[in-house]
Amino acid sequence: MTDDCLSLSSFSWFVIVAAVVPGPAFSVSGRALFWAGTSGCLARSSRRPSLSRRGRGILLVIIIPSPSTTDDRRRATGNRVTMADFAIEELYRQTFADRRITPDESAELIAALQELQQVPDGSTTPPALTPDKLVWLRALAFRIACDYLAGDDDADDPREENVKLLKTINAVVSAISVWVQCLSVMHQQYVVHGRTAQVHALETTCLLPSPSLEEEGGEEFTRESVEELFCSLYETQDEDGDGEDDDDGPVISRAEASALQEFLTDEATRPPLSLLIWLRSTAFRLGSQYLDDENDKAKNVALLRSINVIVHIVESACMKPKPLTLTLPPSHAPDADTEFESAVQILWRLDSNRLTPHKDYKMDVQSSKHPCHKGDAASDPLFTFVNGQVFQRPTFKAFQSLLDNYSAYTGDEEEVSAKELRENEAFLDAVMDTAPMKYCHQYCLAKEATYDDETIPRNESGFKDVLNSIWFRLYSRSGGGRRRRMDSSGFEHVFVGEVKNGQVSGFHNWIMFWLEEKKGNIDYRGYIKPRSRCSTAETDDNDPVLTLQFSWNGVEKFVGTSFIGVSPEFELALYTMAFLTGESENFVSLDTGGESFDLNIKCHKYDRDSK
Repeated sequence: MTDDCLSLSSFSWFVIVAAVVPGPAFSVSGRALFWAGTSGCLARSSRRPSLSRRGRGILLVIIIPSPSTTDDRRRATGNRVTMADFAIEELYRQTFADRRITPDESAELIAALQELQQVPDGSTTPPALTPDKLVWLRALAFRIACDYLAGDDDADDPREENVKLLKTINAVVSAISVWVQCLSVMHQQYVVHGRTAQVHALETTCLLPSPSLEEEGGEEFTRESVEELFCSLYETQDEDGDGEDDDDGPVISRAEASALQEFLTDEATRPPLSLLIWLRSTAFRLGSQYLDDENDKAKNVALLRSINVIVHIVESACMKPKPLTLTLPPSHAPDADTEFESAVQILWRLDSNRLTPHKDYKMDVQSSKHPCHKGDAASDPLFTFVNGQVFQRPTFKAFQSLLDNYSAYTGDEEEVSAKELRENEAFLDAVMDTAPMKYCHQYCLAKEATYDDETIPRNESGFKDVLNSIWFRLYSRSGGGRRRRMDSSGFEHVFVGEVKNGQVSGFHNWIMFWLEEKKGNIDYRGYIKPRSRCSTAETDDNDPVLTLQFSWNGVEKFVGTSFIGVSPEFELALYTMAFLTGESENFVSLDTGGESFDLNIKCHKYDRDSK
């Protein structure tokens, strides 16, 4: 089967996302859409497949257009705007304005951050803050603080004011740490050194100590060695090799950062658990000694950047984030009566890692075309900008590492290395620490979903085993024969794409598209315009769903549809829920905040032994 073209005469909008993944086989009743024909415009068939229940099966998920039921696609004014950025900036500016922070102000900051991470009952937007944004929160604090560095015209004693500012930054970073801890352990109890203690926000840190750290620390660790190393990083260096110290302040090189990382993780020099807070405060205390005597702002800004780098290395080397615990209000909590459409809408609202158009990425959709026309309607690439910093987010980073693990051509047997198995596991670990995938798990439990004739495990470890089988278990997509080649997986087909019978199959992920387009492997040919007798819908650069035509390494994809800008965890949660809890056809109307899309997520499950 192929999924590359569809007559659009009676549909207002459509998305085609095909996934072939291992799963339990079951009988399918009702009308089914099969793609047929070779001319490009595919026919609609009402054949009823008769499928057996033997063993594990293979799932085919296709998101297709629902018949048009409205005069047009609803469109709101403006783009999706994330207000958290502005709210937090304002919090920071209020805190840094007088370059000092009182205990009451620190408590107010913690409370404000806690409020921003809550999902209010009835909310239609994602939570503003999540634990994976710790690096961004800290970096933003340093960036805003730079605006409040005192100069000769700002205070009688600028240096003293800047020392106070550094102390305030340290307090803010500490408050951020407290906030992230509260997110995952509030109202819980835990055992420390054999005793039970009630967690209190102001008495804990945001991160768990690294498992490699011990109470005693390394044999060669001393406070003096840490202070000496920190001071060496703050010393102004002759980076340009002209024999004189540079005039733009301290700059920590990659080699210096690596040396600090190695010092903190080496068995002989790693710090003891009891000194983790001391490490951060020491970075600030020693940094204050290197404030410029002449109050040069550029040099002091460079110093703040260096302090931020050191704090980041300390946290990444010695700590790990606490697991996310998702607490949902009544409007978001799933139960046995929660309809699939409602669950999909909540997934959208929980996707805090979704990118914002014109801020995190920019597109140039250019001209529309009919899916059967092979001409090029777009002379330029689709993506004109994507913020590379988003790929430092845990799920984006783990997702990207999987994309080079496959051979595109069906018939080429996949060989999975130990490294690739670890990457699969790391990806599942990352996505399961996000709200969409935790909701996916909760929803599947509420619906009493089963997989391979067994109920979905309540523990996350067991659920990750299910996800691993659904998405990464290999199967044969190239057909029969005496020896079938295990040449495909659900993840490869949906997110990476394959080449079969001279055409691109699958390939429904915007990240993969952007990366391949950036390499010059994709030629974007234009978008497929929504068509209906009563539709006035238009496609533009803001659309979170886009149907397009392209070639991949010279192989054609006549119709391919993807969500744009969504996170990997959103798509994985959506398709997993459709597979485990949905029907053969799942009609949903997705309100994206700026527009509404009528979608039909269609699942085919058929026996692994069928052709």
